[in-house]
Amino acid sequence: MSRKFGMVMTGVGVLLAASPARAHFQELIPSADIVAEQGERTVTLDLVFTHPMERGPTMTMGPPVRFGVLAQGKTRDLKATLKPRMIGDKTAYQASYKVDAPGDYVFFVEPAPYWEAAEGKWITHFAKVVVDFGAGEGWDKLIGLPVEIEPLVRPYGVWTGNLFRGIVRKNGKPVPFASVEVEWMNDGSVKAPADPFITQVIKADSQGQFAYAMPRAGWWGFNGLVEGDKPVKSPDGKPAKTELGGLIWVRAVDMK
Repeated sequence: MSRKFGMVMTGVGVLLAASPARAHFQELIPSADIVAEQGERTVTLDLVFTHPMERGPTMTMGPPVRFGVLAQGKTRDLKATLKPRMIGDKTAYQASYKVDAPGDYVFFVEPAPYWEAAEGKWITHFAKVVVDFGAGEGWDKLIGLPVEIEPLVRPYGVWTGNLFRGIVRKNGKPVPFASVEVEWMNDGSVKAPADPFITQVIKADSQGQFAYAMPRAGWWGFNGLVEGDKPVKSPDGKPAKTELGGLIWVRAVDMK
């Protein structure tokens, strides 16, 4: 190897090492987070695995392991309602659900694990979102996901600039000093001036609690991240790390 070539490759290696890893977010976005009594009661939910602030790229989703809703104290299996849809050449999913009684509907998904070759790990982000239909209660009920954010602020009817607070839980217990990644679902109107603006990062306190003031209207994803308890075989059969995330989506609305 020539000295010049070696210097070039070293420079490339430094650049790659310095490049920030893109944050993955499992989107679970409803057509409405508040259903009016006299309005349309069928909610459409879009499930996309992507980078919301950068508006892509989208990753292919495997068939979700679980998809359901918690309402009126009961958990309903909605996996059969999922329909695959294509975003370019990548597979995403969509489902429709008709709310049938007043209450808060906590929709959730356990996606199939995603192999991220660039980071050498499996990623599973358990996502949820709350849709209200004339109730105002039930929004803080936990599904019992392996990693889950318990909202301390009602996650709908939220003004832009409000402070959202939550607790990162793993197997029901708070995760001290958990890392929480936050991204806005970009509608194309904002360009980040530098990479650190793409994903906001919060460190929870000793009780697993975190807070963030949402500066712009739209959907915000809060993702509490923890490492899996044990390695899982990678596609080439070698032990690999696992990343588990507990995601909740919250919509902020401008005050007019």
